[in-house]
Amino acid sequence: MPELGARPPPPGLTREAWRRHGWTLLVTGLLIALVLGVAGMARITPIVRLDAALFDALMRATANDVPEPATAVADIDDVSLSAVGQWPWPRYRLAALLERIASERPAAVALDVLLPEADRVSLADIKKTYQRDFGLEVAITGVPEGLQDNDGYLGHTMARADVVGARYFYFDHVSGDLAPPRPGIGVDGALEALHLDSAYGVLDNVAPIASQTRLSGFVNMRVDDDGVLRRLPLLVEYRGVVYPSLALATAMRALGADSARVVDGRDGPSIVIGAHVVPIDRRGQALLRFDGAPERYPALAAVDVLAGRHAADDLRGRTVIVGSSAVGLGDRHRTAMHPAFSGARVHAAFVQSVLDARVPRAPAWGAAAALLLGLLIAAVQGGLLLAGGRLSTLVAATCAGVLMLATLALAAFVRGQWVLPVAVPVLVAGTVLVTAFAARYVLQHRHARRWRKQLENARQVTIESMSAVAETRDPETGAHIKRTQHYVRAIARRLRDTGRYADVLDEAYIELLFLSAPLHDIGKVGVPDHILLKPGPLSAEEWVLMRRHAEFGRRIILSTSRHIEGDNFLSVAAEIAATHHEKWDGSGYPAGLRGEAIPLSGRIMAVADVYDALVNRRCYKPPFPHAQAMTMMAQLRGVAFDPVVLDAFFEIEDEITRIVADFRDEDDAARSVDVAAAVAGGGFAVDATGVATARIEVDCQRG
Repeated sequence: MPELGARPPPPGLTREAWRRHGWTLLVTGLLIALVLGVAGMARITPIVRLDAALFDALMRATANDVPEPATAVADIDDVSLSAVGQWPWPRYRLAALLERIASERPAAVALDVLLPEADRVSLADIKKTYQRDFGLEVAITGVPEGLQDNDGYLGHTMARADVVGARYFYFDHVSGDLAPPRPGIGVDGALEALHLDSAYGVLDNVAPIASQTRLSGFVNMRVDDDGVLRRLPLLVEYRGVVYPSLALATAMRALGADSARVVDGRDGPSIVIGAHVVPIDRRGQALLRFDGAPERYPALAAVDVLAGRHAADDLRGRTVIVGSSAVGLGDRHRTAMHPAFSGARVHAAFVQSVLDARVPRAPAWGAAAALLLGLLIAAVQGGLLLAGGRLSTLVAATCAGVLMLATLALAAFVRGQWVLPVAVPVLVAGTVLVTAFAARYVLQHRHARRWRKQLENARQVTIESMSAVAETRDPETGAHIKRTQHYVRAIARRLRDTGRYADVLDEAYIELLFLSAPLHDIGKVGVPDHILLKPGPLSAEEWVLMRRHAEFGRRIILSTSRHIEGDNFLSVAAEIAATHHEKWDGSGYPAGLRGEAIPLSGRIMAVADVYDALVNRRCYKPPFPHAQAMTMMAQLRGVAFDPVVLDAFFEIEDEITRIVADFRDEDDAARSVDVAAAVAGGGFAVDATGVATARIEVDCQRG
């Protein structure tokens, strides 16, 4: 079966055509940059998460995993709990641990353990229990008064070692404390520039401990909405007083500072501790910087510290955080570097960053800078397109721009501890690039569709021009071309829809049949006028010449198709012209093909051509009524016509009559001529059924 001919691809968009759309793309890009920039300033979740992911990537890329020299963790881990006893430990054991640490002369010690309830194993508490429950006075001898109250003893130890204590603030309910706890440090300066979280209640150590602790800090932590800990609250307001976090208080203790000052600069607010500057945001939070996995922050098992199984330099001069990494105590946090960072090590990481002056800063002007940078990138991308640049140039420029952004972000983080919000410009670059590709696709698709339409029009004009040549030789055919086109398409679709020849009749081939049908009689240009226009029967010699029009048509079409590269639409037209006078029983011409040896296109065209010749006037005959023509054709089922094709034709009888009505010849007066008289005048016999069977033979041959 001839396939739809291969077409040359449509020419690509010219640089000038692409430039004409450059302004639209430029404006679109700037709008994209503006929308994304405003979304970044409004801290829309997707952009915030992308910036957070980039911050995580920067930390991973710059982590060196070298143990920190200035901090250490005394870890009440699972081994220590198993060796010393289950939690909570008696307060005297915690006091012993702190005394052992203090003896090593550390720079500062913090106890990241909150003890809000009295120690039930204190001797003083046991005496009170016996008195309350049994009315018995228990006398304890040989034990110093100070050791009978475990809480008081721990408080005394913490005061003597100047240990930083812990507290916890409530933000969801009010606690019952009568007086606010001591802040421990003074924080002044530009506090009005901050929008600190206000607590409603506080959970502090039991009174004997809290009253003797000079410096305390809250242990609240806040994870981002993706569950990752990236920021540490440093300041909280409670009852009009500003309180420090445990990490901040410990860092201040290590620096020997009793007060801090808030300053508000061009880059945002900061907490100034002597010569050290700790960048924070408006909510008093600092970005956490982890330089590796938890192992980067040295830790000693508490049981080893108690037993003295450690080197002197393990604690001397260091800031020591006493805390727990035990799984059961739940003080473990997901970070960018590890899914289970203990709270003590988080505090140690922050203190180390403060001491090293490496606390990251997200500048206050970052969002505005991201907006401007996004606009600049969009303008450059749009400018490239406006200048007629190819998409490959745009891709290269976009990749280079993103690489420059990544390099800038990395350099700023390493050299200045800056965390630049590059998510917006990266999104702008990517979105504008995708938009440019989408626009290019739409323009190319529109251009290709327009080109295909032009090609279809050119093809149709070619066919109609060639068929018009035949019409000039046979002017009585009128709308014959249009009608046969639609007959052929209607028959082919019916065959396809009923599953007959469905493997051949796809939509493309049916459309090709429709376009090619008008050329079925192009060969008549080679038949002399005295034969073509003869009103009466043809002689034997004239029939020989008349039948040659099928071969003439094939040659004319193929001679034209040779100028078109590859298989093309004219091949089907040549097939139709050469075979539409072949008959199912092999009695047709020019090749005497039989049955399915006749191409399907020729078999369909034969039915359409004969029907139209029957129901319309010809120079050699008047028109027959539709019903009579259908009866005449039915008699030649399996003789002149493919039975399957003819049956499909009969099944769409209503559609056939509509086509006849839609494409009438200009002169329809002859349709009213009496058929019997017309047949008699033409010299043809009418059989017993009143059907001019001889006439259809002439129409099959001559039509």
